[in-house]
Amino acid sequence: MIPPLRSVWLGTLPYATAWELQRHLAALRRDNAIDDCVLLLEHPPVFTMGRNGKPFHVPGGGERLRGLGAEYVEVDRGGSVTFHGPGQLVAYPIVRLAETFPIAADPAHGDVLRYVRALETALSEVCISCGVAAGLRPPYTGAWVGEAKVAAIGVKLSSGVTQHGVALNVSDQPLRWFAEVVACGIEDGGVTSLQRCGANPTLTPEGLAPLLAGRLAAAFGRVHLPADGALRAAIGTAGPVPA
Repeated sequence: MIPPLRSVWLGTLPYATAWELQRHLAALRRDNAIDDCVLLLEHPPVFTMGRNGKPFHVPGGGERLRGLGAEYVEVDRGGSVTFHGPGQLVAYPIVRLAETFPIAADPAHGDVLRYVRALETALSEVCISCGVAAGLRPPYTGAWVGEAKVAAIGVKLSSGVTQHGVALNVSDQPLRWFAEVVACGIEDGGVTSLQRCGANPTLTPEGLAPLLAGRLAAAFGRVHLPADGALRAAIGTAGPVPA
């Protein structure tokens, strides 16, 4: 029997709430209390700085970003600075990596590189389904259209369970915010969206969420299923989030 990847759409969720929810679900996944899952959502405007970020990646500093109406948060994922906000589909997979991409020499943790490649595959397939020919741009991660990134990746592995994830620019709304930073610390690349690349302008993050969840499940060798009672109960115990 193929294991499931369960998905749930959470609507618009503050970054701190989603971050705490990831930690809560990751602990439950380590204990086998829930299945592998993926949280799908949008955030209010927020810049997040990963562990590999440099001060010059945020030329105006965090206070300028806050002054523009966005949050600025230092986080525990890899990578540098990125933006999340309306018009962008965010996905946070919570999976036991060793059961998804095992490594014989490291049975407790799993293959992070294969995981990132799977994320890229799923993102590129979603873009292609929307009529946008996205692909890789080595040595960088993510999904790219030429030299412009349409989807970013930033992950963390803690005690064998994944956190953080991917962000796909659906509409043009997020793009003006990226002008304030060196996105992902990449100085020779731009940022784009499905809409800017000619996709149907009526596409929304919520509308694309099931497609991304299905592509992620396929890339992980899982079957895509909706949230069950255990996952919904776990989300409910974490605090007030959208149904």
